[in-house]
Amino acid sequence: MNKLIIATKNEGKVREFREMFSKYGIEVKSLLDFDEPMDDIEETGTTFTENATIKAEAISKLLNTPVLADDSGLKVDALDGEPGVYSARYAGLEKNDEKNLQKVLDNLKGVPREERTARFVCAAAVARPGEETFVKIGTCEGSIAEEPQGEHGFGYDPVFVPKGASRTLAEHTSDEKNAISHRHHAIIQLEEWLKNA
Repeated sequence: MNKLIIATKNEGKVREFREMFSKYGIEVKSLLDFDEPMDDIEETGTTFTENATIKAEAISKLLNTPVLADDSGLKVDALDGEPGVYSARYAGLEKNDEKNLQKVLDNLKGVPREERTARFVCAAAVARPGEETFVKIGTCEGSIAEEPQGEHGFGYDPVFVPKGASRTLAEHTSDEKNAISHRHHAIIQLEEWLKNA
């Protein structure tokens, strides 16, 4: 494998994956590199693994080349794993980070600190023409704060406190966050696969 498409238009994600794969001589491109706009693939799965696989396989088939897709989100134990695969649209069909975050806090009202455990999950799927798709899972364990703190990051970062930390992810620098994030842990597992491929 000497070329890989990252199924995203998020430059931050692409940069992270590009740095890792460059060590192995793999050229990385994203959906932003194509003149023809790619339609969003409908993610109909009920798990992060299913959604990442659907996206990777659909685009790999379309382009006839290896594709990596990831699906990620927040799972809160006291909310039976919500928002889960609906993390981006938890408060409604239009993506709104602030409303999503507020809905989590509203649903956790009255829940004591020790019962506010949660984790970010990232499923990274690699689909290759004629070969079986494989998926690596990364997690970042933590808990949900009682109110938002911090100016960095996005999504649920202002209320997510990583295990062993006293600050929310939004109070971490991007380098600090990237060193412990769920995506980072998925990348580490992909790297293990690359070393043995």
